[in-house]
Amino acid sequence: MSRIIKIDGESVAPLADATVVEVEPGVYSVLAHGLSWEARVTADEISIGDHRFRFEVEDPRQWKRTGAGAEAHGRASILAPMPGKIVRILVQVGDAVVAGQGIVVVEAMKMQNEMKAPRDGSVTAIQVKVNDSVIAGAVLAVIE
Repeated sequence: MSRIIKIDGESVAPLADATVVEVEPGVYSVLAHGLSWEARVTADEISIGDHRFRFEVEDPRQWKRTGAGAEAHGRASILAPMPGKIVRILVQVGDAVVAGQGIVVVEAMKMQNEMKAPRDGSVTAIQVKVNDSVIAGAVLAVIE
């Protein structure tokens, strides 16, 4: 999964034929569609000539706490985001958990990904064991 780049609040797709080279810290040479630009990048802004654009980078894998999720009720399933192998189970059935707490660790492509509770609740089921192989979308645990 790739990061999402937003410029002035709008998601932008990366240019397939663009070449970007950092020529010095914070300064990039951009070649696309036979044209060349110099882009200067600060913490949240890109300057190209006289034009300035605010940008942000979102990583869909990064957990974000929102008040709405922590207050939700009912059943919440923790799903495997990709095929992998269960390497650790961090909770037991009956444990109380808080939003953002690690539940299960899945290894995929030699990286370990901690699946986190989307909200506060109690673990009512753990559907996997250590060393199990799982497919994308498999239910790993359930919180109520």
